[in-house]
Amino acid sequence: QVQLEESGGGLVQVGGSTRLSCTTSSGTFSAYAVAWFLQAPGKEREFVAAISWNDGWKSEAISAKGRFSITRDNAKNTVYLQMNDLKPEDTAIYYCAAEPRIGAPRTTVDEYRHWGQGTQVTVSS
Repeated sequence: QVQLEESGGGLVQVGGSTRLSCTTSSGTFSAYAVAWFLQAPGKEREFVAAISWNDGWKSEAISAKGRFSITRDNAKNTVYLQMNDLKPEDTAIYYCAAEPRIGAPRTTVDEYRHWGQGTQVTVSS
């Protein structure tokens, strides 16, 4: 069982940047695809970005393209989400999710069994 923990959220100014981290304290998730999802108040959880186990595939939501970047460092058991040019509509709880998978990462909530508790990102003007 992979246990995930997100960090790096907080209050950010419009146009600013922040980097979220997703780590596991239980073993390694080097053979896992990892994704980031966001959930705004009153809305469904939605896909942001995903990365395959070996960094061979990446996928991003249209809203994230050009602003967000997902990377991983398997030696550190960490996946990052670099978020640039933040907008008020990016305000949400951000969750990382993992699933053992060799191949292109999936982009839907129901294809991930392992989830972190989430980290709040608030973009303020």
